[in-house]
Amino acid sequence: MRSALIAFAVLVAAALAGAAPDLTLLDLADGRTLTLAEAVPLLRQQRIVLVGEEHTNPDHHRAQLQVIRALADAGAKIAIGLEMFRRESQPALDRWVAGELSANAFEQVYAANWGYPWPAYRAIFEFARDRRIPMIALNVPPDITRQVARNGFQSLSESQRGALSDVTCSVDEEYMRYIRQVFGAHAHGHGNFTFFCEAQMIWDTAMAVHALDYLRARPDDTVVILTGVGHAQKGAVPRQLRLRATAPLPVAALLPEIPGRLDRRTTDLQDADYLITGLK
Repeated sequence: MRSALIAFAVLVAAALAGAAPDLTLLDLADGRTLTLAEAVPLLRQQRIVLVGEEHTNPDHHRAQLQVIRALADAGAKIAIGLEMFRRESQPALDRWVAGELSANAFEQVYAANWGYPWPAYRAIFEFARDRRIPMIALNVPPDITRQVARNGFQSLSESQRGALSDVTCSVDEEYMRYIRQVFGAHAHGHGNFTFFCEAQMIWDTAMAVHALDYLRARPDDTVVILTGVGHAQKGAVPRQLRLRATAPLPVAALLPEIPGRLDRRTTDLQDADYLITGLK
């Protein structure tokens, strides 16, 4: 496993060193294809922009950085929300953005939070530090999700729940199919599916709650959330945002085109607002 991750890191570094092609976005509302420059005025109207990823795909991370850069260059006040970091690591993120942590020290914090090689995300973190763009830790400790997957949400203590209330396995049909696929791949059909589903909801809910907390204090900002494609689709984090926001909240979900899985044939406005096209 370690050798595979090292090989992946080398490939990522090589890919990120190449020139980044201009992004194009398929607007799933009307079928138009937009350049990123054309889409930026639309994205600036959103309070939250989710940009999904396959964690091991360097093109997806490069696309995320292009979206962040385009919004920043257009003068938008943005923050970057991270599935990859737990809430207790927020002070380290703040110190990184402020230029108070060395790259080596921060890489150790990153490794304690996320299992994928640092080169996959380094350019995004360096851009945030260079531009002083706030980064928000959105996730919960893994022992909470493991406990929920084993014993259900009701097994959590009040202190463990924190701001996470009413987490149930209540999702739309499309997202339920996705969760069942993940359950089959991870649990091989064993374990309690409802508890597994609640564990998925913990991640979605935590990201929504922590992003909303940030926006309540900064009503003029836009949060760009970087997360896996399963969490970025409309039935996941965006649904939790709608349920938990106290007022209508403009949200846009961008998913990378993945042939045979997320493409023009299989994806529609129920899944996302835009497909990022032309990626590998």
